[in-house]
Amino acid sequence: MKAKILSFALLLVIAACEKEENMPYSPLNERTTAQFNPMKNYGMVTDIDGNIYKTIIIGDQEWMAENLRVTRYQNGDSLVHTRITPTSRDFGDTNYLDKFDCGAYCSYNDTENLDTIATYGLLYNGYAALDERNIAPKGWRVPNNNDWKKLLNYLSDHGSDSIASLKLKEKGNLHWEDNIDSPFLNISGFTALPSKLSQVEQMAYGESAIFWSTTKANGRLVTFNIYNSNRTCIELSEDISGYNIRCIKNKKQ
Repeated sequence: MKAKILSFALLLVIAACEKEENMPYSPLNERTTAQFNPMKNYGMVTDIDGNIYKTIIIGDQEWMAENLRVTRYQNGDSLVHTRITPTSRDFGDTNYLDKFDCGAYCSYNDTENLDTIATYGLLYNGYAALDERNIAPKGWRVPNNNDWKKLLNYLSDHGSDSIASLKLKEKGNLHWEDNIDSPFLNISGFTALPSKLSQVEQMAYGESAIFWSTTKANGRLVTFNIYNSNRTCIELSEDISGYNIRCIKNKKQ
């Protein structure tokens, strides 16, 4: 009987090793220049492309502490890789999204620099955030408006949204422009980085961090915004705009 149990355990170990060996490993791993909070204990999650992300527990929520950079849904289907036009730099000018309502992504300024993509992640349209095939790692999801409100409320302690913004933002001026010196910066470990692409604005690092939600209001998707002026707010945006995604872990039932 003991021999059978040992044999079964050995098979499980071999199967686990084979599964791990078959997992892709992303060339973007270990290339980020993001300044994480050294006082925090970060977890880890891996997406279908083999990208490894730091995760952080804030209150009773667990968030990714890095921007999503996956190119496939959980079922293996690929998102559309669209390029940005040199004039408007807008998802809406691509033939893909003019003709189809589909999930698409791009990198900032069409960069192929691995360090930049690893640091800032990819920019996704709203269709990618909403797709039922789920762009998040297994066991995770794109947050909804209530998730963002809960995070904001926890960090502001029913007080100032500016304090919550500071607690979310990466410390220093490596990526943020004119970031103030405050003891509140990134004490949550969330490590928000500035990166955006909207339908009407030029992209720019250093100004604000905008993340998708899966909540619809007035025909538009809700977004969670962290501004360089050290404030946070929840706004609406067109589905063809391009923003970052931070995923949240599903709670065990």
